[in-house]
Amino acid sequence: MRRTFSLLLLGFSLSHTAFADTSAAYQESADLIKQTYEQNLYTLPAFKEGHYGLRMYRQTLDSKYSAAIWSDLARVASRLNHFAAEVNTPESIYIYSEGRLSGYIGDDDERSIRRFNATKHMPEYLYLGVDLLGSMARANEYGLKHKQDQKLREVIRRYDFARYATDPEMIRAWAAQLANQVYWLRQLGEQDVVDQCIDSFRKTYPDAIDKKLSPQQYGNKLYGMTHIIFADSNYYQKQVNEQDHQWIYDYFRQNIDQILLRAKEDVIAEVGLSFLLAGLDNDPVVAKTRKAINKAIDKQQGMIPSVTGDFDFSHGEHRNVLAIMLLDWQQVNQAPTYQKQPEIFTRLPYGLEPK
Repeated sequence: MRRTFSLLLLGFSLSHTAFADTSAAYQESADLIKQTYEQNLYTLPAFKEGHYGLRMYRQTLDSKYSAAIWSDLARVASRLNHFAAEVNTPESIYIYSEGRLSGYIGDDDERSIRRFNATKHMPEYLYLGVDLLGSMARANEYGLKHKQDQKLREVIRRYDFARYATDPEMIRAWAAQLANQVYWLRQLGEQDVVDQCIDSFRKTYPDAIDKKLSPQQYGNKLYGMTHIIFADSNYYQKQVNEQDHQWIYDYFRQNIDQILLRAKEDVIAEVGLSFLLAGLDNDPVVAKTRKAINKAIDKQQGMIPSVTGDFDFSHGEHRNVLAIMLLDWQQVNQAPTYQKQPEIFTRLPYGLEPK
């Protein structure tokens, strides 16, 4: 009996040591990527600099990311100033949207072709969903609004967003973006089409057709699912309830081995983060995604390359900041806001004011 108990203790001790060693290795990997990105963070375009800085601030509340957040703030202000002053009539929105749509002409990859074909019949979506809503929601997250907020809200109200969010071809082209946008609309207190969008998404991507999906479409399905979780968390600001999205968590658990085989690293990291956002740190899915992401890091370059082996610093920001968060998860924080972290907002870019 004593020998059995001793063996059990030994087994626990060994597994605990192995877990600690693994955890330390993952933190070391996260620190390596962090060093790569933070020594050149301010060479990134404002959008990517803000994407990185905001996520790291929400994880750590470290003031060293303040400058990156201010860059993001300036970008948001500039875009909303432009829309409020110059792009708000049906004609100007049409001209702007057609210009955005033309950017997809000539791209022969599956994603671009789908986006062009789905959106050419409703090009205003590129203005409304992709550009205007994202900027208004980001300002709102910061506890701010544009000086002409009411004017911009009246523009949104001219359109029925259900037209975009429930269209199967739009979902096949923009699943993750639509998930973001319907939650942004809800966040802003405007039209609520979250449930309609999710219902249409599930009908567009029934699990029975997974094997028939191209790699791009399988990735689009997974992106849509992870972004429903991310959007519900207000992008790493609050914990989500697993039960609210049980179908997504069940799917990830049942299909994690297939996901690891078929998905890109940023999608794999997002799947793991979906569990961390629900407080499911010890779920086997988290362990599997961390192992896969850690293995994908090129230690010489200090980052995860693209699926084609590309180490482009700017293009790699998205997958690499997700890797840092997955491997060295901290906590959710509802921040930064003008009201709670005024030191980050000491001077507001022209056009923004407290909401």
